[in-house]
Amino acid sequence: MASFTDQLAKFFGTQDTDTSLRELFISELKGMYYAEKQIADALPNMAEAATTDVVRNGFEQHLSETQNQIRRLEQIFQHLGVEADEKTCNAVDGLVDDGDMVIAQTDSGTLTRDAGLIIAGQKVEHHEIAAYGSLHSLARLLGYHEAAQLIEESLQEEKNTDKKLTEIAESFINERAKMESDNTDDTDRDSVRSQVRDTVNEGDYGRTSGSFQSGSSYSGVVGSGTEEDAAALQNDETLRSSRNWASDDENRSDSGTGTNDYRRAGQDPLTGGPSGF
Repeated sequence: MASFTDQLAKFFGTQDTDTSLRELFISELKGMYYAEKQIADALPNMAEAATTDVVRNGFEQHLSETQNQIRRLEQIFQHLGVEADEKTCNAVDGLVDDGDMVIAQTDSGTLTRDAGLIIAGQKVEHHEIAAYGSLHSLARLLGYHEAAQLIEESLQEEKNTDKKLTEIAESFINERAKMESDNTDDTDRDSVRSQVRDTVNEGDYGRTSGSFQSGSSYSGVVGSGTEEDAAALQNDETLRSSRNWASDDENRSDSGTGTNDYRRAGQDPLTGGPSGF
């Protein structure tokens, strides 16, 4: 079966492939430039609206990554000798609106809000993964090797963020959001929300080295807060699998150092600052 790039080359024809694909590549690049700027504008609101520290810190960290991705796109424009212009992307506008709707339709201080914010965030990530994947294919076909490398770095960041959001949702956010929903009495619901929020934020889910930190202060399950509860949750396979966010050979910083080398030192691989997701 022919590859995506082979199919594109055949579609545009041998004679005009370079010129036509270059125009298409630049057009899509401008759309991505617009998209990243819209996402950068939306992330602070999502972080501020988040209930738990782990989700809030994660969105703040992804804002830093998004700003780096914008700079990479500007580098590509410069390499191509093209002005860094934006092209409206209606798809991203709609996805950003979805995030705003989640905030408007969920109660502040709930895990249900965090669950909704993660869903909204992953919708954006999936769009970016598709867009960067296509740009990467075009850059390779056109022989824009430096552009392809820069795009690959951003693509891997988006994939990693999507994976981390899934791990956060499946390891505790979704289940605790369900606890909120299961209590129909307003008084009970408020009490459960408070307990859930406190156990999540006090349970060392906030990470200084890019992974969940275990700690004796974490009760593990809303309710009795016994040591047995804590042990049961700490042994949960999902949490254990999410302690190492990414492998060294899959994710690298701009300098080529393994991402986990930075995260073990409590640093973000791109900025050198504290790690988030």
